[in-house]
Amino acid sequence: MAINLTKLPTRKHGLALRVAKGHFATNHSHTNYYIDVTAQKFRLSEAKAVAHELTAEYKYRGAVDTILCLDGTEVIGACMASDMMKAQVLTSNEHGSLYVVTPEHTTGSQLIFRENTMPMITGKHVLILLASVSTGYTADAAMQAIQYYGGQVVGIASIFASVKECGGVPVTHIFDTNDLHDYGSWEAHSCPLCQQGKKIEALVNSYGYSNL
Repeated sequence: MAINLTKLPTRKHGLALRVAKGHFATNHSHTNYYIDVTAQKFRLSEAKAVAHELTAEYKYRGAVDTILCLDGTEVIGACMASDMMKAQVLTSNEHGSLYVVTPEHTTGSQLIFRENTMPMITGKHVLILLASVSTGYTADAAMQAIQYYGGQVVGIASIFASVKECGGVPVTHIFDTNDLHDYGSWEAHSCPLCQQGKKIEALVNSYGYSNL
């Protein structure tokens, strides 16, 4: 059975926030909201709108050479790269274009780059793009991987964020907890919904959800 989503209008042109309230479990936490960003990731018109909003934050922040796409944000990343080139955002790439890269994940969830994609990270100014940032775990793992391969993290961007920064790097976002005033995210052992005996309704991650 599908989760009953509510579409919340926003002041962002062409963008809405689709959410379901309940009790959900992610890989790293429990939360009282499932935030559905499927349309923003895969519908071209919404991906362009997301890219336009996020790109505006990086027009004057310095060079961006590579956009590292996590959580299935490749369409948004490509749109951002296009917008950045039109806005003449600085890049140190000799060809004057940006790389849009997706990392490989090991069985232990580590991010790795092969010899053919490693030059797109090493020595580059890298912007991390995610669907959402709640615990910051995924963003931290990406930052560690970029630093390991000799890249420089110049920003973190996401559609939704419940934190303002990760590892000292500000998180640029479109939606945050001001749009969901009662949003909560907790470690499993301290989840108040579990303590109240409320059953988990679905397992959620960047791909979507699976009802229990």
